[in-house]
Amino acid sequence: MNNETILVVEDEPAIREMIMTALEMAGFDCVQAEDVSGAHRQVVDHRPALILLDWMLPGGQSGIDFCRMLKKDELLAEIPVIMLTAKGEEDNKVQGLDAGADDYITKPFSTRELVSRIKAVLRRSSALSGDKPIEAEGLSLDPVSQRVTADGNAVDIGPTEYRLLAFFMSHPERAYTRTQLLDQVWGGNVYVEDRTIDVHIRRLRKVLEPHNYAGFIQTVRGTGYRFSTQMSG
Repeated sequence: MNNETILVVEDEPAIREMIMTALEMAGFDCVQAEDVSGAHRQVVDHRPALILLDWMLPGGQSGIDFCRMLKKDELLAEIPVIMLTAKGEEDNKVQGLDAGADDYITKPFSTRELVSRIKAVLRRSSALSGDKPIEAEGLSLDPVSQRVTADGNAVDIGPTEYRLLAFFMSHPERAYTRTQLLDQVWGGNVYVEDRTIDVHIRRLRKVLEPHNYAGFIQTVRGTGYRFSTQMSG
């Protein structure tokens, strides 16, 4: 079995080398880039299993810009991204997740923690990227094309709401707390407030509302949320 390739996008050579050495010792293959244009070439050439992406990059385009660009490309959107940053403020974490990042790690970090987070994201990514469409009444989610349709009509859905819906449709009729949803959809060790989940639930309902499927995303008082095709009591 081939080793999984990780793209390390980091403009500081010493940090980049430290990360690549740790990942290679953990059994990963690595390719590297120091800016967005180099990162894009590596993605096209090597199709990495995961991208470690520094928030601040030279050349006028940030890691957030590159993450957004990836998530808008149907051929590249499913590649998981972990943001690396020296910024620890709450709103920056939310911004990274909103751009479609799968996890977030703040410098300085231990290489052991980084490897653990990478393995967790890769496990979660493979679990959410099965090749069989998921159906619920007239709502359909295709993991291969990452498209959602309602009664045959395309649903315009963002990357974070897509992952949330994919988890819900894979685990129907079960109530999940906000903490559980954060762990399952964004990954553990992502420190964001409960209100972040509520914002994405509202967005998900909003994109389903014109197709009359918003009612499938149900609030469970005292717990959190569930996905159900049955009318909530």
